[in-house]
Amino acid sequence: MSPKSDSSPRLIAENRKARFDYFIEERYEAGLVLQGWEVKSLRAGRAQIKEAYVTVRAGEAFLIGAHFSPLPSTSSHVIADPVRTRKLLLNRRELDGLIGAVERRGYTLMPLELHWKHGRAKLTVGLAKGKKQHDKRATEKDRDWQRDKARLLRRG
Repeated sequence: MSPKSDSSPRLIAENRKARFDYFIEERYEAGLVLQGWEVKSLRAGRAQIKEAYVTVRAGEAFLIGAHFSPLPSTSSHVIADPVRTRKLLLNRRELDGLIGAVERRGYTLMPLELHWKHGRAKLTVGLAKGKKQHDKRATEKDRDWQRDKARLLRRG
């Protein structure tokens, strides 16, 4: 039997703020074009996508603002840029749908989580609509109620 840890997705980094600030309507899984040192830093868990966003240019998707900290053992002949723009790999049909949603319907593309899947780094991208302040308050109120309800049920 093959080990389960290799086949199930392992989380590298998560953007929790995205779920608070946006309504996530659809999710897409995209591959990333990475350099060798970036893969090594991802394996060490040194990635942060909190301030990152996804943009579409010339029919291609790019991850901008993600921070992959280079390891101290990074090769000396490669100049490591921790916040470089990285290309995302999506199917043409998915990409066309995303372009239409972003340009015509006013959606935003948000990176939600970075994970390993079958030995490859994948980025979950969410098609998102921004929340208004009252929506955020309602989300917070609902979260507090769920926590209080769980606490009351435990005391029983």
